[in-house]
Amino acid sequence: MNDTSNALLGPVQIRDLAGRLGVRPTKTLGQNFVHDAGTVRKIVRSAGIEAGQHVVEVGPGLGSLTFGLLEAGVTVVAVEIDPVLAAQLPLTVADRAPEWSDRLTVVLQDALTVTELPGPAPTALVANLPYNVAVPVLLTFLERFDSLDRVLVMVQAEVADRLAAPPGNRTYGIPSVKAAWYASARRTSTIGRNVFWPVPNVDSALVLLERRDHPVTRATRERVFEVVDAAFAQRRKMLRGALAELAGSAAAAQQALEAAGVDPTTRGEQLTVDDFARIAEALDDQVAAREELSDQAAGQPQGAPAAPTGDRPGTVGP
Repeated sequence: MNDTSNALLGPVQIRDLAGRLGVRPTKTLGQNFVHDAGTVRKIVRSAGIEAGQHVVEVGPGLGSLTFGLLEAGVTVVAVEIDPVLAAQLPLTVADRAPEWSDRLTVVLQDALTVTELPGPAPTALVANLPYNVAVPVLLTFLERFDSLDRVLVMVQAEVADRLAAPPGNRTYGIPSVKAAWYASARRTSTIGRNVFWPVPNVDSALVLLERRDHPVTRATRERVFEVVDAAFAQRRKMLRGALAELAGSAAAAQQALEAAGVDPTTRGEQLTVDDFARIAEALDDQVAAREELSDQAAGQPQGAPAAPTGDRPGTVGP
């Protein structure tokens, strides 16, 4: 059995692997590889995972974080879009820590298209997410895999602030509200630039999300998110103006907001996800009321038909 105490990848191993594979980190895929073992172990500790858990990792790259997860005793399903990296990762693990190999499965796929994963349902997502797709990937996995109780992601510091921002904060926006639909979020720590290769132009941060029940509402998630998108599309507008197109008019928007108990003159950044859910319900109620009126109008008689005449039942007169 190999000694796995030093199995994690350092700067030398990262550069050697990249060189042998001909991998040149690209901005398109947001590739910045962690090469500091201490940082990797910090991420794993922050995730609060335990041996035996089933964890999904998105964008494992050369395997820095993957090794940290396997070291913690969890089973990892790693989703990787790059075919060269996806093919190499199991080989790297087999070479450096063969006794961990049976706890790793690599899925070659774009994370945004993943709808199912092999093996038991994952209970945690731990990942160093590429800056350009961090929020879509996070929201996609929270939506599609309700087995995920905890999520620990390393993202651009600015993105971390947006995900964890409370209502009223200047960075509060669409990512904040949509993440809050699924989970509570908090930024746990900042990660310096020098632990990455190549060194990025921005700082990174860890965000921990813990699953909670979504708001109790008659509106669908899609409808609530539609309201959120509309509210923040024109941040400077008051809600009665921002939601006018969605509601059909500013007057209808104001009526729905008042029905939801929301001040029509406020702005989206002041509202909680529960507020948005109530607004979505009120808008749906308006639609239902209009449809009912339309159905009633369509069912009104347009003039009573002439009564049948003649001596025999069922016959009509001349």
